[in-house]
Amino acid sequence: MKIVIIGASGMVGSAVLRECLNANDVEQVLVVGRSKLPLEHPKLISIVSNNLFDLSEIKETLASYDACLFCLGTSIGDSNEDVYKSLNQTLPLAVAKAMLDANPAMSFIYVSGKGTDSTEHGNVARARIKGRTENTLLNMGFKDAYMLRPALIIPKNGEQSKTKVYRLLYRYTGWAMRVLQPLFPSMITDTQKVGRAMLTLLRAPASNHIIENEQINLLADQQII
Repeated sequence: MKIVIIGASGMVGSAVLRECLNANDVEQVLVVGRSKLPLEHPKLISIVSNNLFDLSEIKETLASYDACLFCLGTSIGDSNEDVYKSLNQTLPLAVAKAMLDANPAMSFIYVSGKGTDSTEHGNVARARIKGRTENTLLNMGFKDAYMLRPALIIPKNGEQSKTKVYRLLYRYTGWAMRVLQPLFPSMITDTQKVGRAMLTLLRAPASNHIIENEQINLLADQQII
């Protein structure tokens, strides 16, 4: 497989990148971001783009890839609603369109979040915005499209959240989360499991395209490196 990752510098994206680079059946990984990653690997290609909303300049490059893993997003606590919508709806949909235009046979996996509102009519803005994003992605015409809805994500192998509150939370309560993780599979996962679940979906497509936290954990345990 040849895989594109958007958001590889973030907590989840860096874990997804690691799992892809370690997987024997992943031939190449293309990371597209605003800055070059401080990482070199024989499988890794990095493209710096100043405008992720328009990837038309690299359309020919994208055409040879089999899947896009979209791991970029922001917490509504870090931004107002307009900025949140731009990064969690406008951007993923623009990237998805670029991927689909480049290769109609591509698969697309989007990291959404638990509690996303598929009806798009609920009272919570974050849930409505991501609900519209999910619904649009699922109907764009990808070979396969999956919406991952993790709840609490524990950083597994040295990853760090870019959100200060989350970093402090993990620092002081991470030990408790790790103890509780096996007891609450529907509420707690970790960065490694998210990456491995994505690879499982690409290897063996699932009938369910909304992947809740518990299913992320189950899929991760099925992966083969």
